[in-house]
Amino acid sequence: MKEIREMKKEDLQKRLNELRLELMKERAQSEVGGTPSNPGRVRELRRAIARILTKLNEG
Repeated sequence: MKEIREMKKEDLQKRLNELRLELMKERAQSEVGGTPSNPGRVRELRRAIARILTKLNEG
């Protein structure tokens, strides 16, 4: 969260897009039937996205 607070709005948007793309890839991999390389990664990505969205909405 400390990193997120220090980032500028443009950087947050860029990071948000990167995280969403990575989440989409992880979900696609599990949809195909493959086991994810790191099962906890999806949860971690979702939380990071939520943190960024919260920061963007508050200020």
